[in-house]
Amino acid sequence: MSETLFDELKRYVGFDAVDEQALRAVHPLAVPDFQRIIEVFYQRILEHDGARKALEGGEAKVGQLKITLRPWLEKLLLGPWDEAYFQLRCRIGRVHVRIELPQHYMFGAMNVLRNELNAVIGNALKGRPDEIGPAQRSVGKVLDLELAIMLHTYREDLLTQRTRDERLATFGQLVGSIGHELRNPLGVIETSLYILKGRLGDDERSRKHVDRIGEQLGISNRIISDLMDMIRDRPLTRVPVPLQDIVDSAIASVVVPAGVTLSIEGLRALPAVMGDQGQLRQVIVNLVENAVQATGHVGTVSITGSRDASGARLVFEDSGPGIDDAVRSRLFEPLITTKDKGIGLGLALVKRIIERHAGSIGYEHRPGHGARFVVLLPLAEG
Repeated sequence: MSETLFDELKRYVGFDAVDEQALRAVHPLAVPDFQRIIEVFYQRILEHDGARKALEGGEAKVGQLKITLRPWLEKLLLGPWDEAYFQLRCRIGRVHVRIELPQHYMFGAMNVLRNELNAVIGNALKGRPDEIGPAQRSVGKVLDLELAIMLHTYREDLLTQRTRDERLATFGQLVGSIGHELRNPLGVIETSLYILKGRLGDDERSRKHVDRIGEQLGISNRIISDLMDMIRDRPLTRVPVPLQDIVDSAIASVVVPAGVTLSIEGLRALPAVMGDQGQLRQVIVNLVENAVQATGHVGTVSITGSRDASGARLVFEDSGPGIDDAVRSRLFEPLITTKDKGIGLGLALVKRIIERHAGSIGYEHRPGHGARFVVLLPLAEG
């Protein structure tokens, strides 16, 4: 079996089974000090203006992150240090790209943890000096491993984001020009069509064709509107919105075949989210329509709500074929689609709206199962 990137990083920092055993031995020594270490870690952030501002909310955001650092420390010292560990840590690097956190703060943060954990080891093993050095070296290796993962992911995602931003900038210029130019001839066609409708009389065949032209005009106008929405920032009217209400309203406008079972769980118990009701409704409509179309005439679509440290978590699942490997990495880019019809704006627009709400959306690959999209949105009470 070929060496994975995570295996290579572990080999590079010299992290092995001996270090794993040493870290598990450090865990019971460090647990009583976890809360103190967490307070020291985030107090250092609050004392530094640049680091505090990068966390999108300063002190309020730090309060939420304190909850997540304890399980992070648990995982750091208990493992298992496998591929799932690697993927979990990669997601942290992607968050740093999204909030544009300068990476020199990560080095400072790891140094705080290194010093605190080394001090705990020194105090706990005061009577066993031969064990202090190996334990502290293992802590140093796993923190170096953490930095290597985050920096690799940060660089990879930053380059991807820059490429995407460049494409979107070009796309925006093109759309702005084409959208404006197409509106004029479509407007003329619409006016002429209105006049023709009044002169058809009882000719049913002609009326049928005129109605078809009207339908296609509507489709064309919607495509142009979606394209324009991709390049402009419509103002958000932020109010507390119950997710159940948004989902109910969105589903009412989606045509669900009789053979498709649609289930909704956990939304009623969730607190309201802070956002623009109309734009969030558009997000739900797009995701549900995609799920229904992927499922076909028979299958299941589910929407599940829950709450975690990030806020409200919505999971959209379907029993369709899932997303093809060839397009998965570019799934949220405009003009990328897996459908026979459509030009690939739905998911790009969904991502844009969610990120403007300070949320996130991701696709989770499930081999042998259908598509699974996970949406995170901040709660109004936060």
